[in-house]
Formats: sequence, C-alpha cells, structure tokens
Amino acid sequence: MIDDLDLGFDEPERGEKGRHRRSFVRKRNGGSGSGGRGKTFLALLMALLLLGGIGGGAFYGFDRIQNYFVTPDYDGSGSGEITVEIKNGALLADMADALVAADVVKSQKAFIEAAEANSRSKNIQPGTYKLRKQMSGASAVTAMLDLKNKIVNGLTIPEGRTSMNIYKLLSEKTKIPVKDFQAAAKDPEALGVPDWWFKRDDGKKVVKSIEGFLYPDTYEIPPKATAESILKLMVDNFLSVTGEMKFADRVQKERKVSPYEALIVSSLAQAEAGNKDDLGKVARVAYNRVYGEFPCNCLEMDVTVNYYLESTGQKTKSSKEMTAADMDNPKNPYNRKLPGLVPTPINNPGKQALEGAMNPPVGKWLFFVAIDKQGHSEFAETPEQHERNKAKAREAGII
Repeated sequence: MIDDLDLGFDEPERGEKGRHRRSFVRKRNGGSGSGGRGKTFLALLMALLLLGGIGGGAFYGFDRIQNYFVTPDYDGSGSGEITVEIKNGALLADMADALVAADVVKSQKAFIEAAEANSRSKNIQPGTYKLRKQMSGASAVTAMLDLKNKIVNGLTIPEGRTSMNIYKLLSEKTKIPVKDFQAAAKDPEALGVPDWWFKRDDGKKVVKSIEGFLYPDTYEIPPKATAESILKLMVDNFLSVTGEMKFADRVQKERKVSPYEALIVSSLAQAEAGNKDDLGKVARVAYNRVYGEFPCNCLEMDVTVNYYLESTGQKTKSSKEMTAADMDNPKNPYNRKLPGLVPTPINNPGKQALEGAMNPPVGKWLFFVAIDKQGHSEFAETPEQHERNKAKAREAGII
C-alpha cells in the first residue's frame, strides 16, 4: 500500500517572503492538497509503527520528519538574559537567524510564524535587545516590541563636522580613545570605502582620507562596538544614502566631475552655506570658481584654511581674525589661493549638501555673502554686485 507513495520536499522558496518558507508537496498520482497531506502523515506514521522492529532508529527518523510538520518551539518566556543585535535592513529571516544563533528561539520557523501572526511585528527596529534564552517565538516577538528591552545607546552626529570632531564625540559617548578612531581611519578602504571613490579627473594628487565618508546621522552604538566597527557603520550608511541618490552616476553624467570632486564640493557647501536654502547655490559658486572663468580658478574660501588649522592642531579663526599669513600660507595644501579643488573634503556633509552638489541651480555666480542673521546669502556674478551685497551685510551688522 505504501509502494506508490512519493513524499516530495520542495527546495526552499526564494525572495523576500519566500526566503523563510519551505514548501511541502505530497505527490501521489499527480494530486495534492491539505487533505492529502494529512493522509500522507498518517500513512507515514503507520509505516514506521509497523516497522518498529527495526528499533529506535525508526522512531528517531520519525521524530526528525515530524519536525517538518510541527514547528520546533520553546515554551514560555525563557530564562536568564542575553543581548542580541538586529542589524539595519534585517528581514524576518535575518532576525530569526540571529535569535536562533543566540538560543533565544528554538527555530527560525517559530519566530517567523509568530511574527507573521502579530501585525505589530513590522515595528521591530534594528538595534540591540535584552532578551532571554529559550523563549517561545511569540514571547520573543512580544519582547522585541517592548522598547524597554531595547538598549538605547544613540548618538547624533551633526552635519558638517570634521572627522577629528566626530572622533571626540564618539569617544565621549563610548569611552573608546580618540587615538583608536584615528588609527582605524588611516585605511578608509578597510572601513568599506570602495577604491573608485578616490579617483579624480582634475589632475590633482589623490589623498585617501576618511573625511567626507562619515555620514551624519543618529546611530545606535552596540555595547561591544569597536572604533573600527563604528566607523564602518558610518561608511556603510554613506554608501547606502549616496547609492539611493545615484550620486556617483549623476555627478559624472551631469556635472562631468568625479564623485570624489563632487563630495569635496558638497563639504564646501556644507561649511559655507549659513542656510539650507543656499547649499546648492554655494556648490554652484565652487564649481564656477574652479572649473569656470574665475581669474585664479581657486576657491578663495576661508573654510579651507580653517580645516588646515584644525587638522594640524591649531585654533580655528573667524574671517575677521585671519591674517594674510593664515590665508596664504604656502605650506598649506588647503590654501584658498591654490588653483583647483582642495585635496580632500573638509567635513562630512549631509544629504541636502550632497544633493546641492549633485544638482545645483543654474547660475553664473562667483561671489556670495551672508546678509542676515538667519544665514541667508546674496549671490553675485560680478565684483561690483558683490560689493553692493557686502554693503547690505554691513548694514545688517553681519560683517
């Protein structure tokens, strides 16, 4: 009676949903269905009982096969305490894998089925959770939806901070020495920056720096994080954001510059624009000065001087405080009078600054000056227009 029975186990389905489902198909004379599945299971059970004389091995085999039909799961809310990290972008299957590895749940299937039965499971956030070992799938889902179990160790990195400043912020939060971050940052490619990001089309020497790639955002710092793992997290975020924006493709196609040059321009706009409305216009000025008809084809921006001062351990200065020696130091590779763009970005720009450099408004502006206390600037094409704008700024007490 059992000779014509063909019990087939299909390969796991793929895809975002299918990745955590295994399909079981009973194949008998071309038929299928839930009723057939129950009969198949009964026939299998009877066959194993009839073959009981084979010994315990038959029942061991039955126990293994039974797991295909009964979800392996723990009972109750578990015991002890363990921390589990859920990474950014994790799907249910990824979460389940992390929980199984930590022995929080008994099987991937137990967690996934419990999550699919709970409409709130879509609210489970990436981060680190305090959980218990050997929890039922449903208990694990409930625990992860309770924010009391989420270890909050967040840190916000503001837009436009230099890498040196970011290391200090990270060190204060994590107690990891600044020197550890400096050491980890010496090799940007080891932190995940692709080598093609450091290619330039302007003939300037390539300087591989982490500056510009530490994306400003709010980060959850895992309890056992290292300087290297934190910087990798920030670089990965930068690559995700710029990838979604198609930043590299668009600046090469539309601006005719390399992605690294556009990243430098983004950082200049982030540093110079006193208002988000002006980020794109400042980027346009930078492009016009370096690649246009500006007499020296130089940036003439004080912010590049300040970056050099900070990177060499000196005190930064306002424009009024800067001397001629500060602004035109021949030893300064970020000298504002040197033709072309500076060697590296001068800070870590946010998304709006990146957008401004990727798609700046059309204009022939070569000059700008802040004219109000909200940071708005007036832009000019000629020195004469610029002088009139500077007069406005003086009247407003800005300069």
